[in-house]
Amino acid sequence: MKLTFYGACKTVTGSCFLIETKDTNLLVDCGLYQGPKSLKERNYVDFPFEPSKIDFVILTHAHIDHSGLIPKLIKKGFRGDIITTKATVDLCSIMLPDSGYIQELEVERKNRKLARAGQPLLEPIYDHIDANKSMLLFKGLDYGLKVSLSPTITIMLNDAGHILGSAIVEMWVNEDGEETKLVFSGDLGNHSQPIIKDPTIIDEADYLIMESTYGNRLHNDEGDKKELLLQIINETFERGGNLIIPAFAVERTQDLLYYLGLLEQEGRLPDCDIFVDSPLAISASEIFRVSVQYYDDITRKAFLKSGKSPIVLKNLKMTRTADESRKLNEIKGGAIIISASGMCEAGRIKHHLKHNLWRPESSVLFVGFQAYGTLGRQILDGQKVVRIHGEDIAVKAKIYNIDGFSAHADKDALINWVKSFKKPPRKILLVHGELDAMFELQKAIESKLSLNVIIPEYRQSFILKPKDIESREISLTQKEVDFLFNAIKNKLDSMYESDVSRNNFDELYNKLKNIEEVI
Repeated sequence: MKLTFYGACKTVTGSCFLIETKDTNLLVDCGLYQGPKSLKERNYVDFPFEPSKIDFVILTHAHIDHSGLIPKLIKKGFRGDIITTKATVDLCSIMLPDSGYIQELEVERKNRKLARAGQPLLEPIYDHIDANKSMLLFKGLDYGLKVSLSPTITIMLNDAGHILGSAIVEMWVNEDGEETKLVFSGDLGNHSQPIIKDPTIIDEADYLIMESTYGNRLHNDEGDKKELLLQIINETFERGGNLIIPAFAVERTQDLLYYLGLLEQEGRLPDCDIFVDSPLAISASEIFRVSVQYYDDITRKAFLKSGKSPIVLKNLKMTRTADESRKLNEIKGGAIIISASGMCEAGRIKHHLKHNLWRPESSVLFVGFQAYGTLGRQILDGQKVVRIHGEDIAVKAKIYNIDGFSAHADKDALINWVKSFKKPPRKILLVHGELDAMFELQKAIESKLSLNVIIPEYRQSFILKPKDIESREISLTQKEVDFLFNAIKNKLDSMYESDVSRNNFDELYNKLKNIEEVI
């Protein structure tokens, strides 16, 4: 069995892992890259594998950095089943078409500039029609149901506690009479989140492919997040400004509405208008309202007792149309505006930031992870001027961050989840994290749990062997080392002469490093 990492390597987006057995090829996730231009460019190039030869896609959850290239995969020839939870099917049915619309709008904007410059026009990665067509291949699966996909591969999905319908993938691979078990964590949730359940405890694995987004951080809120939220609202309204909250349309928006609803029930929420300005978030909220089977015990009991959705508020206003959204820019103070995208990379949130960032009386509250290179990360890191829609905007608004709203497990929670395995994995391969987070989590797991932790490179392959075969690593000969060194040196020399982009060098380096390792 061969495992190749085609995404989420030393970065938090683009999740994509290929499993190849003697009779089956399958992907776990097929996500969009987000962040700096060098990563986004990977969305536009051909897949490094043949889509028509993939038999299945196992999707851990609906977030675009895990699902966002599925329409492109189908456009390029994939015709197999996309297996995920039923809630993820529902969420993807709104998120993927929305992503298609975003691709179209972004390319349309860029093409206006290219046309004026007399340059060739771009095509979107896919459009909303491609995204809608892709939904025909989705198959919903219940948690805890063991399903055989082929003579060699059996899978089971368990609740990852990250967002509605998120899954941990247990995978059993039988080859030549020997069984090897892989576990893909997907994105693991933070404990005690509202509405959804905590991550499932897994008993055993031979190989664990685990996220590391918060591998070097703890969720230190310095207080109850509901109280912090109320404090930020009051401070903002006292200054006469608006509170702008960039929030992922799925889960984070609903979490915010949940806590705002609690404050309203307690009579402590200021009398104000609360806007959810995202058609996607509005549709996702409607899915949340009817997905009672995914609620945790507290939320389910409260819902059954009152018959009221946990995310409905008295002064809540949903703005679906572009005209309704534009009118929000006329509001000078006393409003809470929740809008997507969560990392401020696209969508209506950029317009709200453009109209509020330069105003010292307004506030921007971040409640989720901001990947390196994103507009949200620039603002959170204290950049004084940011560029939005081709215009320089001064950052004078008050910037807040509440880690506790994160849907990701922090460093300690990740370590404790691994520690809970009754039979620990032989190898842990860290993905979906920035390099410093990966290194710190690797060091912590190795020192505290005495387990072997690997950080894969982009496009690196591993040959996974059954547990009764001794692990070994293939080392390079001195001749091979010299060859690689000279190849990289020659490429660097040519880069300095022709000013080739860093991305091209990275691609060459990763190709040279793509040497299979037996583990």
